Amino acid sequence: MSKLTWHKGFNDGLAIGLGYLSVSFSFGIMAANDGLAWWQAVLISLTNLTSAGQVAGVGIMAAHGTIFEMALTQFIINLRYSLMGISLSQKTDESMTTSRRLFTSFFITDEIFGVASSQIKVGFRYMTGLGVLPVIGWTLGTLLGAVLGSILPAIVTNSLAIGIYGMFVAIVLPVCRKNKIITIVSAISIALSVAFRYTPIINENVSNGFAIIICAVISALIGVFITPSKEEVNG
Repeated sequence: MSKLTWHKGFNDGLAIGLGYLSVSFSFGIMAANDGLAWWQAVLISLTNLTSAGQVAGVGIMAAHGTIFEMALTQFIINLRYSLMGISLSQKTDESMTTSRRLFTSFFITDEIFGVASSQIKVGFRYMTGLGVLPVIGWTLGTLLGAVLGSILPAIVTNSLAIGIYGMFVAIVLPVCRKNKIITIVSAISIALSVAFRYTPIINENVSNGFAIIICAVISALIGVFITPSKEEVNG
């Protein structure tokens, strides 16, 4: 069994929890600005723990999108967590029964996956300890943002609401510098998003939810086709 204890996981999750506290503050403000009650925003963060999925989901709700749009968008955006779960399953010890795997899968985020995957072996105690502070930080930050969003001046809340988009940029830019394919895919996604937003005919006939889906699928497919194979790289 893994020697990584619950306390070790708890300590490793401290930095993630503090980071989530500040980022989810922006999400809380954004959710409140889009018409959600504070408890609705908190419930979303408590039960989802997915920044990109939550931002897209709130956008679809604000645009009065359909359940189908919501389900398809969440499936596409959060599909990466399945791959992370499969990867982590190769590092779990015998303490990870099927029920425990299902339980700890809730905690998988980009940052938690990064920390857990750096370990040689992970067990149930370590994974639950690792997930505690990120969940608390993400939920508490959302609460503070949603409540203070109605108290702070509009110019302040509008400025802070941009923070969550800044987080996405901060995640993508370092990877873009190392990988030209990701840079191209990101640029294509941005161009498509701008086209959907400012082309009158398209903007009037395609909802925000489907625009997100189309941009993500098209840019991802192009990324697949332009990525060189192992034979091409080695050759």
